[in-house]
Amino acid sequence: FLGRSLRADEPHWLPAAFHLLFAAFAIVIGASLLGEWAGISGWLGDWWFLFGNQGWEYLEIGRFWQYLLVVGLLAWFALLWWIARPSQVSNVHARPIARMFLFGALAIPVFYVPALFFGAKTNFTVVDTWRFWIIHLWVEGFFEFFATTVVALMLFQLGLTGRNTALRVIYLDAILYFLGGLMGTGHHWYFSGQTQINMAASALFSALEVVPLTLLTLDAWDFVRTTRGETNENGAASALPHKWTFYFLMAVGFWNFLGAGVFGFMINLPIVSYYEVGTILTPNHGHAAMMGVFGMLALALMVFVLRQTTDVARWPGVEKYIRVGFWGSNLGLASMVVFSLFPAGVLQVWDVAEHGYWHARSIDYTGSVIPRRLEWMRLPGDLIFIVFGAVPISIAALKAYWHVAFDNQDALIP
Repeated sequence: FLGRSLRADEPHWLPAAFHLLFAAFAIVIGASLLGEWAGISGWLGDWWFLFGNQGWEYLEIGRFWQYLLVVGLLAWFALLWWIARPSQVSNVHARPIARMFLFGALAIPVFYVPALFFGAKTNFTVVDTWRFWIIHLWVEGFFEFFATTVVALMLFQLGLTGRNTALRVIYLDAILYFLGGLMGTGHHWYFSGQTQINMAASALFSALEVVPLTLLTLDAWDFVRTTRGETNENGAASALPHKWTFYFLMAVGFWNFLGAGVFGFMINLPIVSYYEVGTILTPNHGHAAMMGVFGMLALALMVFVLRQTTDVARWPGVEKYIRVGFWGSNLGLASMVVFSLFPAGVLQVWDVAEHGYWHARSIDYTGSVIPRRLEWMRLPGDLIFIVFGAVPISIAALKAYWHVAFDNQDALIP
């Protein structure tokens, strides 16, 4: 949808291609999950690696489904290229940003290919090298780079940041990921025979990866803050275009700084991560970064689409649910982190220092009173996230879809 907003026309077959691609991804995701279940259950025999569960953490998907996923990602990029190639972008000032947007999109299928570089009997050190290439460089690196290009393009389209600022941030991101990001992967390689200096330098480069997106968010927020007092020709205060899209993008910047930056750097340093790995500080970082950055970005894109496709007169009925969903999702995520994940992780690492790693991972610790209570303290945040976050946003999406599909409402917003 964002790519389509860059050009004035589109081929008639494009919606059908999007639907076909979505169906293909749904089939791969569903079939791979069933395959993992069947493989773990021992039903696939010698076919377990190809169609079942590979047995590697975070790369459980069977090899056959990986091949299909790569093909699907390449098809996704081909569609993006067709609709957003710079020569077809109607706004000439947006063409350099569109070029980097496509560059970031291409990195996603290309840099997933190393997941295919090992087999069922490959040496553990070799597998772990390529496994963390995917876990760190693909997910935390090039997904983050693509997220930065998407945010930059959206903020430019909404008039909240200038072209040069957006491009500078994207270029800085590219330098950090394509040069420093490769080295940054090394802070995971504790059991691959890497040197101490390599892991230390890798932790430094990994921590710097969050800087560009944070700077871009701050620039957009500063623009809105300085123009908040402006009025239109009638003397009324100027309305912020796509208000809730902007707020979700600001949430991306906040959680990128806190979840990926602060919590990530907290466990990145080798001397910390060696003793911390496997404790609750890791999912503390994972929840805040994954949902906070990619989740909020997905919600921002969804709200952007809903606003574009909903009639102006009907938008207030949808907006009230988005308002509740924004605060519910962010407060729910914050409650999970503040009242459960972060304190539980700190106490568990403290137990590692006091009694040893074996004790902090044993039932003697995890089943004791305080860790159990902190685990239950996760429940209020989950309830807030679901009841006041996921449910209202789902209602907003259904209402907007109903208006477009059954009330014959066309998009009235340019």
